[in-house]
Amino acid sequence: MRAPNLPLTRDLVLVGGGHSHALLLRMWGMKPLPGVRVTVINPGPTAPYSGMLPGFVAGHYDRDDLDIDLVKLARFAGARVVLGAVTGIDRAARQVQVAGRAPIGFDVVSVNIGVTSTMPDLPGFSEHALPAKPLGPFASGWDAYRAGDGPASAAVIGGGVAGAELACSMAFYLQECGRPAQVHLVECATALTALRPRAAVKLRAALAAQGVTLIENAEITQITRRGLTLADGREIAAEFVTGTAGARAQGWLQESGLDLHDGFIKVAPTLQSSDPAIFAAGDCAHLVESPRPKAGVFAVREAPILLHNLRTALEGRDDLRPYRPQRDYLKLISLGRQSALADKAGLALSGPLMWRWKDHIDRKFMRKFQELPQMTPPPLPRHHAAGMEEALGTKPMCGGCGAKVGRDALASALSTLPAPARTDVTALPGDDAALLLTGGARQVMTVDHLRAFVEDPEVMARITCIHALGDVWAMGALPQAAVASLTLPRMSEPLAERTLTECLGAITEILRAEGAELVGGHSAMGDELSIGLTITGLCEGTPITLGGARPGDRLILTKPIGTGVVMAAEMAGAADGEWVAAALAHMTTPQGTAARLLSHAGAMTDVTGFGLAGHLLNICTASGVGARLEVEKVPLLPGAEALSAAGHASTLYPKNRAAVPFQPMGPKEDLMFDPQTAGGLLAAGSGDVAATLSQLRAAGFPAVEIGKITDQRGQIEMV
Repeated sequence: MRAPNLPLTRDLVLVGGGHSHALLLRMWGMKPLPGVRVTVINPGPTAPYSGMLPGFVAGHYDRDDLDIDLVKLARFAGARVVLGAVTGIDRAARQVQVAGRAPIGFDVVSVNIGVTSTMPDLPGFSEHALPAKPLGPFASGWDAYRAGDGPASAAVIGGGVAGAELACSMAFYLQECGRPAQVHLVECATALTALRPRAAVKLRAALAAQGVTLIENAEITQITRRGLTLADGREIAAEFVTGTAGARAQGWLQESGLDLHDGFIKVAPTLQSSDPAIFAAGDCAHLVESPRPKAGVFAVREAPILLHNLRTALEGRDDLRPYRPQRDYLKLISLGRQSALADKAGLALSGPLMWRWKDHIDRKFMRKFQELPQMTPPPLPRHHAAGMEEALGTKPMCGGCGAKVGRDALASALSTLPAPARTDVTALPGDDAALLLTGGARQVMTVDHLRAFVEDPEVMARITCIHALGDVWAMGALPQAAVASLTLPRMSEPLAERTLTECLGAITEILRAEGAELVGGHSAMGDELSIGLTITGLCEGTPITLGGARPGDRLILTKPIGTGVVMAAEMAGAADGEWVAAALAHMTTPQGTAARLLSHAGAMTDVTGFGLAGHLLNICTASGVGARLEVEKVPLLPGAEALSAAGHASTLYPKNRAAVPFQPMGPKEDLMFDPQTAGGLLAAGSGDVAATLSQLRAAGFPAVEIGKITDQRGQIEMV
């Protein structure tokens, strides 16, 4: 008897993708704790590294160089990623609240969300300025501003080390671009007081050398679209205004019920808050016994202690370790050009050598996340059945529609079934949904079941529901009712309850938006998460089938393709997190509105496991026609073509291509055979389709015309 998988019994939730959590995920991936389900929640798929921000502003690094890819990191760690903004923690219910989705239950939670430098009390700041933290929006804003031309003007509010670094970097970049520029650094008191005198003198000299105007003891009364207004009446012209002063904690912490210091979470040396199940690290934490400045070096050094203590808490032990921060730390300060200032223990050294040292440290840190260790899969048993290597293949089996049986095998199996014997069951030419006559009403019924390919049960439930509804929408029916079938990984009762609540809540939300109801279902436990839905729908008019296409009809596609290759590459750790996020966003977009706008189509199908070419072939076969597919017009998901060119493909791709032989080869052509999950609707319509396309785009669907129906029976011409 095969040994069962170890059950999941504890939920660890990491709020934020800061430096401590990024390092923790890397270490967790190398040595996970069996029985723990890890969730990381972050607003976006990447987390910027603050140490390289001045270098980016100065033009020494590309925007991508700043980002830690949390999606790749989570895949390595075996964690699920939830892309969303945390709005609170319910300590009584043991839940983290996330905007736009069900709360996420936890047994132990860690917070590493950094700070913000927004200045809400300064009139005009939110309208006309951009805080330096969070780093992501600031980096994007600066990237857009520096792409312009002509004279430039910028102002940095806050005369600390961070403000001086940004001012130097801005001035250097604008000078290098040949843009006449004025950069001001404004401080309400004395600038650079955190540095020792020798280092402060050198940094002041660097500001002057870069042409930065330092204004001290100046109160700002207002920010306008023209710049800054000072209390003494002076006006400072600035098109780009940012602020580094007054680091603030994120507002939702005020409602957490935790003990706070100036809005920051008070933590003991063990990094535990006033609630023993809630830990915090990095800038959002206040070390009660040994307060330290808000600096990334402390977050980095807290990571091993945080990892140990989280594991200890999850194991139910009490041998937590204290974090003892160093009294002094090395400050490496960027001076704009490729020069830096080092300040520690009374020494203040500056020049290109210090820059090379800083650059080495920063790049070494980032390589930890760019070059993740390759974990070797366990070898096959020495003695095993013949054909096992061929069945396993060279890569893991895809989930979603990439895990389907091939088109030919399925068609062969279905051909052995007898024709319907009941008069109220109508046989259709290859459609996925059945047409039933119930009390005089036309009712369609379909079933779909997906093996999970993302770790987040709620996202997987949304994808499965939209995927299953595709068969109903494609026939022009209105969803009516559904029953769900869920197989959960082996887990404890509390985790099973949390998982079912997330899944069923997501399914109900989508169904109700379409006027349908979830009326029941079945649950079980197995090796992995899989979700299925049986759905019925009602047809007010004649159902749209595969068999109604006619020569001359135009082909409309409502969504881009590429989910198979993106998710296959994600399994291999090769897809950028932003590409994965875009693919998931398309897969979780319902298409009821699109289906209603296409209700006049002669033939329609949803593009799923057999790929665009395979589903187009289904229409051609059922309708007795051919098709001309204009490959260059087919919209692709971000990253799909690059991943295809790099050799990534779903495990179902070879079977899909074999089903439509003698077609051109190439990265984009290959994507015509890429299996889609919750893919777009493919419709064949007569006449001028411009009005329909306009309506679809106005409704938010990136619909395009991709070809036409021909009279070449059964032939698909890809051009």
